[in-house]
Amino acid sequence: MNPWIVSNLWLVPAVPLAASLVILSLTNSRRNSAAVLATFGQIIALAVAIVAFLSTLQTPGFRAVHNFTWFTFGDQTLRIGWVLDPLAAAMMIMITLVGLCIFVFSVGYMAGDKNITRFFAYLSFFSGAMLGVVIANSLLLLFVSWELVGLASYLLIGFWIERPSAAAAAKKAFITTRIGDLGFFLGMLWLYHNSGSLLFYDQGRGCLEDAGLLAIGGSATFIALLIFCGAMGKSGQFPLHVWLPDAMEGPTPVSALIHAATMVAAGVFLVARVYPLFSLGAVNGVTPSLTVVVLVGVVTALMASLIALAQFDIKRILAYSTVSQLGLMMVSLGVGGVAAGIMHLIAHGFFKALLFLGAGSVIHGLHQEQDVRKMGGLRWIMPVTFLTYAIAMLNLSGVPFFFSGGWTKEEILHNTAQWPVSPLPDYLMLAGVILTALYMTRQMIYVFFGSKRPAVEAHESPRIMTMPLIVLASCSILFTLVLTPAWPWLHAYLNGESARVDFGSLIQPILFLSFALVAAGIGLGWFIYRNLGERDPLARAQPGLFRFLENKMWFDEIYEETVIVFCRILSRLADWLDRYFWDGLVRLFAGLGQAFGVLSKGLDDHGINAGVDETTSGTRGIGRLIAAAHSGQIQTYLGALAVGMLLLLVLYAWLS
Repeated sequence: MNPWIVSNLWLVPAVPLAASLVILSLTNSRRNSAAVLATFGQIIALAVAIVAFLSTLQTPGFRAVHNFTWFTFGDQTLRIGWVLDPLAAAMMIMITLVGLCIFVFSVGYMAGDKNITRFFAYLSFFSGAMLGVVIANSLLLLFVSWELVGLASYLLIGFWIERPSAAAAAKKAFITTRIGDLGFFLGMLWLYHNSGSLLFYDQGRGCLEDAGLLAIGGSATFIALLIFCGAMGKSGQFPLHVWLPDAMEGPTPVSALIHAATMVAAGVFLVARVYPLFSLGAVNGVTPSLTVVVLVGVVTALMASLIALAQFDIKRILAYSTVSQLGLMMVSLGVGGVAAGIMHLIAHGFFKALLFLGAGSVIHGLHQEQDVRKMGGLRWIMPVTFLTYAIAMLNLSGVPFFFSGGWTKEEILHNTAQWPVSPLPDYLMLAGVILTALYMTRQMIYVFFGSKRPAVEAHESPRIMTMPLIVLASCSILFTLVLTPAWPWLHAYLNGESARVDFGSLIQPILFLSFALVAAGIGLGWFIYRNLGERDPLARAQPGLFRFLENKMWFDEIYEETVIVFCRILSRLADWLDRYFWDGLVRLFAGLGQAFGVLSKGLDDHGINAGVDETTSGTRGIGRLIAAAHSGQIQTYLGALAVGMLLLLVLYAWLS
């Protein structure tokens, strides 16, 4: 083990964050400096991540932590730290490498933007925050980084803040994810109350270790579901998925970073990180919380795949594709295939970044056009973009053998088929395979095939934009070397096992079934969309269904008429209570206070003060009389004495 890398793992997120702060101090004229600083910071983070990854290869199931006291309050000590294990190491490599490709692509894509300095500052901040989520050994540190990820997404989605749609999308993403984060925060508090620690691993005392899990006991289901709320928000799971497609209002590199390496990956990673909590008390690998994860994932995957069939914005199609794939990953986690889910998350990071950057290349080549109905015939005009995009499309569709997405999707289907609760998720996921191949074939035909339809002259993107596409396409293919059942190295690495070569495992019925379904989806897509007319073929055949899907199943409208209306009613009620009830009570008590003050002042002025004044005046008068009697003349004193004696004699005589 390399002790230096464990104690200094904080450098991985710290370098991009430091680069972000430095870039923010630059003026807009320092465009090149901002790009160089951001890219160089990402390169350093990648280099440190590679060193950390190599350290984990020494022993299967490697795990090292570095914990320290953050602060003390009363007799309580709050400790945080970071962890280096296969899950963290693999995620760091994917995030930094994919992020680096996106940074380089952004140099060309954002070249004409006047605020490119601020863009690279936000981009570095986004990368650093996500890396903080990955290395955290404390749920508190993870939550802090988690919220920084949310802030970064808000800044980047609304980067073109002068556009009302971008500002609205940024607010929608921020508020929707905060709903999930509220559940996450409550779950974190409950977990701390029961276990007394937010450290994941702490020499047997962490909340994910035996002692901590024993202390959590029967509350595990409720805590896990609350934490899952946060994952639902960040990873765009039903019903908190509505923010993710609207996030396309940000620049295309932002979409690539959100959908591939950062924000949406955080939710899946969170469930994988705290999986011992979800699986506590499992019977045949099934718990109530994991069952909820499966159901939410299935609904999300199918819903998003269907909606993608009726979208015309090239980025929005990919956005719903991301929602669908995240649902697939959640299903994998729910049925116990943690390694399969993370493998698909990593593979998805490469080819989904490639898809979004490819879409960005198309948009750049068509002078910011995003409607696929205005594209077509671009395969000869943009050959590099077309070839790399086709590789990513085959990965996403799940074509096995040469494409990483095919192997990871096959692994998920294999795990889903073995779920003891019901075979229904497996059947629905198989249907999802067909739908994915269908809507991606539709997009390929609209954009790259058919007759030339662009309203403007298209052109291939510059080399600084196409080189990242080539790198990502190469990674998507080369990644298959560690994913195949013949040598499942990554699967064994994530599970802390040793990989064994077994070419016989390549012959599996589920593999050939998956390949047949992908072929069916591509073939069906080609049959339906090979001759595009003025209207979409599905719109001509099923106009009602197409309108339903085109309008995103009216989820936004349903929320607008239910949740939003309810919130408006509550806000108006709160306003009325504030104006007329609480403000009235305040005014009433203020009036009573004023009346009491007036009464008190009257009693003080005309009662107490007047009585005291009169008593004082009387005493003063008596004092004057007595003072006058003390004249100093002896005859006066003798006369007074005589009168006093006379009065005493009279009194004595009367009493006698």
